[in-house]
Amino acid sequence: MPEAATPRVVDARNVGLLALCQALAMTGNNILAITASLVGYSLLVDKSWATLPTAVQMSGTMLAVVPASLFMARFGRRAGFTLGAAIGGCGAATAMAAIFASSFQLFCLGTGLLGSYSGFAAYYRFAAADTASPGFRGKAISLVMAGGVISAIFGPEAAKWSRDLFDPVAFAGCYLVILGFCCASIALLRLVAIPQGPRAPSGAGRPLLEIMRQPAFFLAVPAGMIAYGTMSLVMTATPVAMLGCGLSFESTAFVIQWHALGMYAPSFFTGHLIDRVGAPRIMSAGVVLLLACAAIAMSGTGIVEFWAALTLLGIGWNFLYVGATALLTEAYTPAEKAKTQAANDFLIFATVVPSSFSSGLLLAHLGWGAINMMIVPVATIILLLLLLRRRQMRTPAAAPL
Repeated sequence: MPEAATPRVVDARNVGLLALCQALAMTGNNILAITASLVGYSLLVDKSWATLPTAVQMSGTMLAVVPASLFMARFGRRAGFTLGAAIGGCGAATAMAAIFASSFQLFCLGTGLLGSYSGFAAYYRFAAADTASPGFRGKAISLVMAGGVISAIFGPEAAKWSRDLFDPVAFAGCYLVILGFCCASIALLRLVAIPQGPRAPSGAGRPLLEIMRQPAFFLAVPAGMIAYGTMSLVMTATPVAMLGCGLSFESTAFVIQWHALGMYAPSFFTGHLIDRVGAPRIMSAGVVLLLACAAIAMSGTGIVEFWAALTLLGIGWNFLYVGATALLTEAYTPAEKAKTQAANDFLIFATVVPSSFSSGLLLAHLGWGAINMMIVPVATIILLLLLLRRRQMRTPAAAPL
């Protein structure tokens, strides 16, 4: 199917298709989030490195976001998403083979390839923005992100159902399910029609450094970095922390399920709120929720505390990340979108990588409370930047973002 259609057809069809593809990608990510550190824990003698597979996954995402954006700029969104899903399928097959072979190194390779898939899938939200009018961009982004609600419901259930599919080899079935999701995405993408528009010549638009000096970019990117970095730090450590507290795998799946619901369910109305009160106010609310998450997590280690903290972590991430994404679209022209989006996502995942790498070590040596305490200073910095922007916008001389 050609990547050209009337705007009305594109809006009606593509948001739904992109949301479903996002749901499949994120369902696989949820399964990975629940199981990867536990697989690492089972394969290692030194348990402090149990979260390394998740860190390698995030590294794969970081390394893929720039090539993914440039590939899509040249060959189109659909071709890029298809390539990403194919890489993800290879990663899932590799991870499954690694579990059968009891190879920690091979498992990390598999999660790295799955992370590369996430680097491509990160652009589903921008693909929605590409097809929307300026007044509808916030809603289009949030509706595609709402596809993650499906993943929140089915991801943990799929992990529980498939964990013992190849009993006594635990967790191998989970990666067979992810492989199936990647194949389903490739099939669905044949129905996607995204108008690519004229290809921007090399060097078109302003230099990247000039774009980065804009207030919208300067605020949106650090906010996205903090949203994803703190979420990754806490979420990556959660399965191992709950295991250390004597809580069951089913309890871990329940907590991650509510965390994922917190991440994506608000997307049904986040875009409307952004259009109504502006992205910076929604971002500020997200920061406050991240601080509430840290407070609850430090108050205890029972199932209720884990559930409440991870749910608030998800909602805070949604408000801050979706708000930052909407704000970023104000910083570039169509000719500049590929390099600006690539720079944004590279910087975000450059923050996520050290967060996920350090998560297991921090948990092993400092404990669950210390991990959550680290949210406080970085979230406070973003809140102060948002308050400073609001104060500047009240003055007549302030340049609008």
